[in-house]
Amino acid sequence: MGSEPSSETNRIREAYSGRVARMTEAGAYSLANPAYLFAIQGRQRAILHRLRTERLWPLAGKDILEVGCGTGGVLLELLGYGADPHRLHGVDLLPERLAVAHERLPHLPLSCASGTELPYPDQSFDLLLQFTVFSSILDRGICYTVANEMLRVLRPDGAILWYDFWINPMNRQTRGVRPAEIKNYFPGCRFTFDRITLAPPLARRLVPLTWTGAWSLEKLRLLNTHYLAIIRPAE
Repeated sequence: MGSEPSSETNRIREAYSGRVARMTEAGAYSLANPAYLFAIQGRQRAILHRLRTERLWPLAGKDILEVGCGTGGVLLELLGYGADPHRLHGVDLLPERLAVAHERLPHLPLSCASGTELPYPDQSFDLLLQFTVFSSILDRGICYTVANEMLRVLRPDGAILWYDFWINPMNRQTRGVRPAEIKNYFPGCRFTFDRITLAPPLARRLVPLTWTGAWSLEKLRLLNTHYLAIIRPAE
């Protein structure tokens, strides 16, 4: 990310690209993988529920930005939810991932940019999204900078949609981010938290055996690894 030390930038790039390559080769990120499909559908249901209950629905007519858009998977989902293509933006640190997003979504305004220096004027967006960006940044000082930038470009009546790990012991290149820390990054804001997504190692074992059993276990929330949060500036 633009202002962070080059060592942290390089660490994020190497760790993320290496892990994605390994997981992709293994089929972990394919919708043909039952466990991955289970996780994606569960996240989508939770997000759509929160968008409705928080009166952020419909998405048509809203200016939306995803920070850390990667190869564009979430942006594709947002288009399916009814977001306006010409008002849907994405930024990512890694040019190789953004190149894939450009190929998939050539009509969207996408930028290779840092979350620490978002290339937009103040109060540009109604809705911002970050999916597993903060858990990939080990330097908390950088996290504060990214959070400040997100608040800068967010409109006063807008919202941030957060989806990220609170625990991820299997990957030492990431760290869990819990609600207390999230609140520190966005002081004075209002928060709604939901704990979702059954632990992926468990889902990979359980879902092929019993989808219903995995769904029931996920509903208990005890073994869920992510927080879905809606973050709003104080009124």
